[in-house]
Amino acid sequence: MADEQPADTPEPESDPPGEDVLDSLAAIANGAGAEVEAQFQQLDKPKSTDSTKSGSGSGAGGDGKEKGPSQATRLVELANAAFRTVAGADGKTYAVALTGPRIALPLRGEMGLRLHLASTYYAETGSAAGSSALADALTVLEGQAMTTTPEPVALRVARHENTLVLDLGHADGRCIVISPGEWHLEPESPVLFRRTRLTSPIPLPSREVGGLAKLHELLNVSDSGFRLMVAWLVASLFPDIAHPILTICGEQGTAKSTCGRLLVSVVDESPAPLRTPPKDAGSWPAQAAASWTVMLDNISTIAPWMSDLLCKAVTGDGMVTRALYTDDDVNILSFRRVLGMTTIDAGALRGDLAERILLAELDPIPADKRRTEEEVNTLFEQIRPAVLGGVLDQTAAVLAALPNVNVAELPRLADFARILAALDHVNQADGWTTLDDYTTLAAELTEAVIEADPFADAVRTFATSQRSWEGGAAKLLEALTPAEPPKTWPRTARALSGHLRRVAPALRRNGVNVEFTRGKERLIKLTF
Repeated sequence: MADEQPADTPEPESDPPGEDVLDSLAAIANGAGAEVEAQFQQLDKPKSTDSTKSGSGSGAGGDGKEKGPSQATRLVELANAAFRTVAGADGKTYAVALTGPRIALPLRGEMGLRLHLASTYYAETGSAAGSSALADALTVLEGQAMTTTPEPVALRVARHENTLVLDLGHADGRCIVISPGEWHLEPESPVLFRRTRLTSPIPLPSREVGGLAKLHELLNVSDSGFRLMVAWLVASLFPDIAHPILTICGEQGTAKSTCGRLLVSVVDESPAPLRTPPKDAGSWPAQAAASWTVMLDNISTIAPWMSDLLCKAVTGDGMVTRALYTDDDVNILSFRRVLGMTTIDAGALRGDLAERILLAELDPIPADKRRTEEEVNTLFEQIRPAVLGGVLDQTAAVLAALPNVNVAELPRLADFARILAALDHVNQADGWTTLDDYTTLAAELTEAVIEADPFADAVRTFATSQRSWEGGAAKLLEALTPAEPPKTWPRTARALSGHLRRVAPALRRNGVNVEFTRGKERLIKLTF
């Protein structure tokens, strides 16, 4: 009889390992199980959030599904699909639509590409783009723009080869191209223009004859004064010259503000054609940089700092300020503007400003000739197309005549003087003498500068009596200083030299030549 298995023998705790488990253990021992181990480690990690909601990167999530591009990336794609980025010659960056009008949009700001991208993204996705995603996208686009060759970006007027271009401010981008002898409407500008909130549409010009004569009927100014106003309008279409400051003066009630507003509206329509004078130098750049023409209304006095600002804006102003939120970066604002101002009496003018003034005096309006502002506005709107057409006719004729114009003695604003000479040439049948009228007024202004400056007046009197004098600044100060000098009188030899240099142009126009010589001793020579 065989032996029986004891009843209390325990059962095995588990089945022996199968062949598949043994194979896996062997694979790990041989280093081939690293991938399996990595998969187990991945399961222990927390699931990441949806990257598209935060504007961060893209890739596969924990569920194994491929995520889309981030908000910032999609915004850049939308921009590049519809725009090209541009580095402006002014140091700023812009975006220009690949199709449509050639208008340069700033990348940032209320009227810039940022607003367009935010709207386009919402239309595509039904959700708003985050502010950080917009900022990241614009930074990328700015970087793209800075890799391009800088292009000129103009405001309202531009020069293109041998033509002038006037931006009409219309949404479709139409412009006027002025060539020597003729002008025409173009559906697309040959140059890039930028626009601001102060850029309003200008009505299309007409070729109706007599537009300028109809404008003259609205303004109480002499024939010579009106022709100088026309010259100022013509010169405003030349972007690369120094323009005189049209100074509309007259007694109270002569409609100076109305005159200034109408003239600005002919070539540079704006919701604010008249501006309040700046309170300080810091507020001037923002006011002047946003429009091509600036008409300052109701000037009572011109402080020295404002006189300097006006002079620089005529010849080409440059302002450098520290960039926001930076320590070593700067913002550069450089511009040349067409300026005007209305005044009863601007008071004493400094010599450098007086040389840049184009004076136009308005006549008193008889009581029976007065019109309401509504009536004036209605009449002006009716004649505006013909007025602009008349200005364009004169500008085209000037362009054709300029190559053959020679001026024997050019004043400070030489390019403007040549435009005056060209206007006189093309309007000689009508007896235009704008150049002579301008030089006569300039001489009167320099006389006023000397009369308003006690020191300049004393130098002229001294030179007239001496006929010729030479000596040092200290010696001249001693010879000129009265017993009780006024507050503006120079107190030192250095101050005398500086003051004399400022009034020297006005003195020369009044027959007193001022020379500064350098040698062992710095000398001043006065000859009458």
